[in-house]
Amino acid sequence: MAVSPDGRRVVVSASTANTVHVLRVSDGTEVASFPSGGSPHESAYIDGGRKILHASIGFVYTPTDRDLLDPTKGERVFQVVDAETFEVLRRYDLRTEFDELGREGRSTAVRPMTLSPDERTVYFQVSFFHGFVEMDLRTGEVQRFRRLPNLIKGTPREQYLLDSAHHGIAVNPRGSRICVAGTMSDYATVVDVDVDVDVDDDARDRLIKREDGKPYWVTQSADGRFCYVSWSGTDEVSRISYGSGRIDETVTVGDHPQRIRNGFVRRALVSGLPDYTPPADMQDPAVVPE
Repeated sequence: MAVSPDGRRVVVSASTANTVHVLRVSDGTEVASFPSGGSPHESAYIDGGRKILHASIGFVYTPTDRDLLDPTKGERVFQVVDAETFEVLRRYDLRTEFDELGREGRSTAVRPMTLSPDERTVYFQVSFFHGFVEMDLRTGEVQRFRRLPNLIKGTPREQYLLDSAHHGIAVNPRGSRICVAGTMSDYATVVDVDVDVDVDDDARDRLIKREDGKPYWVTQSADGRFCYVSWSGTDEVSRISYGSGRIDETVTVGDHPQRIRNGFVRRALVSGLPDYTPPADMQDPAVVPE
């Protein structure tokens, strides 16, 4: 799901209906919807909230995971939608882009994604790929595939968790470092955006692991200094520093944590917490009602 910048609407994927619903936050009323492909998945507001970047992942629960059977995974779309009219403005042709780069067998199912600060570049993960893809959002040109360490080489695709290899990505406010959840390889890591090699020599030295952990999501901290990573296997969430690339703090949470969102809760609803005042630029009444 994705919340509009003004906090008035939330976009929710209906994964079995090939549709995305737009709800009014104040009362949950559906105000619109727009079409997607098989198993609508990820959405993000862009262009100051005027557009929505959306992707569907296809049928990740089927056993037909070999590349020759990829067409059976259903329609995968990566599209831009007008956030007022909900008209699909553009669908990116990832199949052609991947094929032109010699990635004919690569899945086009876009998983988690993140945008450069100027929103000119989108970094996204795709099914079965250990790393991320970089694409120019304006032209639709795929600029590179950035491979990261694969610690489970030889593992059959059918054993990948819902087709994920990596599942979680966020870029820091400077656009210089990316935080990644290497889900199937059980690590998180922070890498430099401008390193233009497949697997740099010291990448393995920077891998962050928790015993029995399985990272399943990445979210930027509100101040942009950290990324939060959920460890679904250990019921923990870690705060990782973009600067050091190391864990700053880890807390225990509920069973099998996945997605993480920044937000504020009324102090009156939570007992035993110290007083906290959100930063001035995050006290928008539309987002944090008084």
